[in-house]
Amino acid sequence: MQNMENRYTHSPEDIRHYSTEQLRKEFLVEKVFIPGEITLTYTHNDRMIFGGVTPAKVPLEIKLDKELGVNYFLERRELGVINIGGPGFIEIDGKKEPMKKQDGYYIGKETEHIVFSSENEENPAKFYISSAPAHHKYPNVKISIDDIKPMETGEPLTLNERKIYQYIHPNVCESCQLQMGYTILEPGSAWNTMPCHTHERRMEAYVYFDMEQDTRIFHMMGKPEETKHLVMANEQAAISPSWSIHSGVGTSNYSFIWAMCGENITYSDMDMIPMEQLK
Repeated sequence: MQNMENRYTHSPEDIRHYSTEQLRKEFLVEKVFIPGEITLTYTHNDRMIFGGVTPAKVPLEIKLDKELGVNYFLERRELGVINIGGPGFIEIDGKKEPMKKQDGYYIGKETEHIVFSSENEENPAKFYISSAPAHHKYPNVKISIDDIKPMETGEPLTLNERKIYQYIHPNVCESCQLQMGYTILEPGSAWNTMPCHTHERRMEAYVYFDMEQDTRIFHMMGKPEETKHLVMANEQAAISPSWSIHSGVGTSNYSFIWAMCGENITYSDMDMIPMEQLK
């Protein structure tokens, strides 16, 4: 079964008077991984598609043609994949490869068939995917977290010690505009991306995971001078428009996958927000 929900763009003026319910409806994705299903969100912010593929008894294949006005899903798009669940497999135009937890893949445009499966339906793979429009076909590349040298940043004193693994990034593989990575907070740390920033030239989406049942994330968003927040549970995702900050603090440590697309693939192209500007 496959579902895709459309989310439209908003001006920062639009959300000024949103209720909690309305803010969650527009920017939060509450269910990303459903066993036996493909759950996708199409955001009109830079036309990113993101979501979860959770194969159980039978393999699953994303099929989007009429929805995108093309003959097949990746005719004019590129795709990033990271498995955060049990061991599984990915079959790309007939070539099948194992995908353990934390394995990723960059798949270039004009790839016709991508089939996802789990090794054990009782412990299914959870493939988090992100896709953006693409103008050029770059080679498909399998990416293991074991082959990535993480950026180690933050410190215990500020509760933000973390490792950032850049999967789809110029240091690892070529892409048109998609960037994707995996951040792991150390035990005792709770903050990510603080001091915070915006990047007017790119939008971003987060999915938070590896959280205990009672752990919650307070995901900060909005203009720096008028911040709002979403309270998020395990394996939920948030859309971050280019004008919005995107930072969070948890009641315990956690992991998250970030994905970006837009004007460039320069990871450091961001506009830092002074702490005194936040309200």
